[in-house]
Parts: sequence; C-alpha cells; structure tokens
Amino acid sequence: MSQVLVTGGTGFIGSWCVLTLLEAGHTVRTTVRDLRREPALRSWLHAAGPFDDDRLTVVRADLEHPEGWDDAVADCDHVLHVASPTLRHTPANDDDLVVPAREGVVRVLRAARDAKVRRVVLTSAFGAIGIGHPPRSTPFTEEDWTDLDSDIPPYQRSKTLAERAAWQFVEEEGDGLEMTAVHPVGVLGPLLGPDDPPSLRLVRRMLEGRVPACPPFGMGYVDVRDVADLHVRAMTDAAAAGERFLAVAGHSLRVVEMARILRDRLGERAAKAPTRELPVRLTRALGVVNPELRLLRHQLGRDLDATSAKAERLLGWRARPIEDTIAETAESLLAHGIGR
Repeated sequence: MSQVLVTGGTGFIGSWCVLTLLEAGHTVRTTVRDLRREPALRSWLHAAGPFDDDRLTVVRADLEHPEGWDDAVADCDHVLHVASPTLRHTPANDDDLVVPAREGVVRVLRAARDAKVRRVVLTSAFGAIGIGHPPRSTPFTEEDWTDLDSDIPPYQRSKTLAERAAWQFVEEEGDGLEMTAVHPVGVLGPLLGPDDPPSLRLVRRMLEGRVPACPPFGMGYVDVRDVADLHVRAMTDAAAAGERFLAVAGHSLRVVEMARILRDRLGERAAKAPTRELPVRLTRALGVVNPELRLLRHQLGRDLDATSAKAERLLGWRARPIEDTIAETAESLLAHGIGR
C-alpha cells in the first residue's frame, strides 16, 4: 500500500478521502491549518470505522504560506489535493478566493514534484466546467471549461483558474509528475463530524423552513463517499493519468425535486421543506437584494446536466442513487443537531 498526503483533512471531502484511504489499508498524512483540530478529526474517523492510529499523521500546512509543504509531501507516493480556499460569505473581491487557490495548487504541485511523488489528484469542481455557457441540450463533459470571459461567481472562477494553473505547471515544470482532476457536482452525504459544510447548506435550510420556495434551476449532485472513492481510483489506476473526471449521480435534479424527496423520505421531520418553485423573473428580481440568489443568475431556469460516463468507462466508478444520498444527508444533519 501507498503513503498518501491528503490536503485539507478536516474538510467535508477531505475527511472522507482520509477515511476511504485508511479503510483501503494506505498510510495517510493529512494537512490542517490548525493542529488543535487533530483530536476532533481522529475522533470522527474512529467513530466511522476502525483503523490503526499509527497509519494516520496530521501535520500543519496552509495553502497561503510556503512553510510545511516540503515536509508534508516527503516520502509520499501520491497526493490528493483536496484543500481549497472557501468563504462562507460572498467575498468583496474575487482575488480573495482566486489568488490563494491558484498559488496554493502550484505550491503543492511544486513540493510534490520535488519529492518525486508519482501522481497528484486535484479536487476541482463542476464549477470549472459548466458555468458561463449559453443554454444547451447536451450534458457537460470533461472536454468543457467554464467561460472565464463571462460574469461568473468568485468560487467558480477560483476553481477554473486554479485548475488551469495546475495543468500548466505539470506541462511546463512537472518533470514527469502525473496529475488527474476530479470534478464533483453538488456534494451531499453524511457528515463525519459536527461541521456544517457549505455544500449541505441548501438541505439544512430546507429542514429549518428557511427556503419558502425553491429557486428555479436544476443541477447534478453526488455522494461525498462516491467522490472519495473516485479520488482513490484516480490515484491508483494507470488510465487516469492526465485526465479529468466528472463525478455526478445520474441527471440534474431541480431544487423542488430535492425538497419533495426530503418530504417523502423523512415525513414530518422534513415538513418545512418547500413545495413550490419560484418563477424565474421573480427570482431575478429578488437577486437584486439577495446576494445568494444573485450568485445563481447563470443557472436560473436551466438544468445544468453533466455525465460521469468517462469515469464509469475508464475507472469502473459507480455512484449510489442520489435519492438515498439526499435522505442520508438530512438524517446526518439532524443527528448532529443541524437543521432542526
């Protein structure tokens, strides 16, 4: 088995990647920005499944600073670069997200190259593929890139620019370093700990009754456990070198359909979930005063469909039914006291 570095081990995707690797028998080193979080991370992981404690090492490293990265990647065979700057509120300036994401990924790749790491798996996003395009009838694939000339939100811009910088570095300065990019759509699924990831915010607000009506759009969703599984497949399969892989469970899902699934599967515990969809024109008008709705302006009235056919064909990856994931997401939030 390999020794693997996972950046951002306390994050939603990162923690599941750590657990998946440990369960597969790998030795894992993971980075956190604050070592005071190590006891909580170990507790979450042990609660989810047994593993030898000595196969997990937690080290401090921050994407915005050079210190610690050479030590973090030392003697590692592979790197899963999951960490990415995120803000829980809309940034005042795109560079608040773009600069640390772009500089951070190059920092990790440079350290990996110098340490003779075999392959880096980069966690990108659908936001680097399907934003800023005119309406289309065909699903997005790995051949697509988000249109940076469009007025796109800061997070999607940061993911696109970071991934482009990563591929450029590997091509021009990689010295044989392999890279694969994984592109999840909206990531749902159970929590390992009591954190409240931004990707689960919509489900939480539905349970709380804070979504009186659904914004009019559809997009793809995927289970965090399947995202972690795809990372490990992309790390180990020779066919994955130099490739991009979308991670999506089935077709796009309207927000109002997600609300219906919550009510059907959880009954009274999801009684506050909305039952109707807002008209597009009204949603645009509300976006003038609501920053979160304004960020959805490119999606309104559309179904952003994507396909995971490539991951299924090349890596044998399969996603679990999204209806089960939505229900388990809600159950997990409620069990952690979130969304009541």
